[in-house]
Amino acid sequence: MTTMPAPRLRVVHDTSTVDQPRAERAATELLRALGRDPDDPRLTDTPRRVAAAFTELLTPREFDLTTFPNDEGYDELVLARGIPVHSLCEHHLLPFHGRAHVAYLPADRILGLSKLARVVELFARDLQVQERLTQQVADWLQHHLEPRGVGVVIEAEHMCMSMRGVQAPGTVTITSALHGMLRTDPRTRQEFFDLTRAA
Repeated sequence: MTTMPAPRLRVVHDTSTVDQPRAERAATELLRALGRDPDDPRLTDTPRRVAAAFTELLTPREFDLTTFPNDEGYDELVLARGIPVHSLCEHHLLPFHGRAHVAYLPADRILGLSKLARVVELFARDLQVQERLTQQVADWLQHHLEPRGVGVVIEAEHMCMSMRGVQAPGTVTITSALHGMLRTDPRTRQEFFDLTRAA
């Protein structure tokens, strides 16, 4: 029997829309609008650093989505717990951070484990809301891996809630998205949530 080679999907983020000089000018103007002097020696390089930081925070790293034949017929959950999540709230441009728990029920193919973290980063490095981020990760894995089910739980603290407004540090928001058997089969669904709570 011949084993099929591992299919690869190159995942690349388009960075051609980033205008670094314009972002630096905008950061300079923001400092002025906030009553700060961008010519102050302590701030002279701040606009460049701000532009570079936002570019980095909004640009996921390229990766190959590599899958392998499920030759052994593994049919139980594959779960990666505690994947770090860092993103930017699209309403305030402030960070939110936490961890994701991502699981799938294999069908014909299994995934290189590090790729679960890569897919989380792919969607987290954007202007986001947590609900959409959770759904995007689940939808993307369901579409590209075609497993029997996918489950994603994200737990995150939002700086726009911790540092401003209600000022409630330590508050954690939890969102979930489920596909296939993780949504329709009560035992599989319960197993997934039990395993994520054990984290």
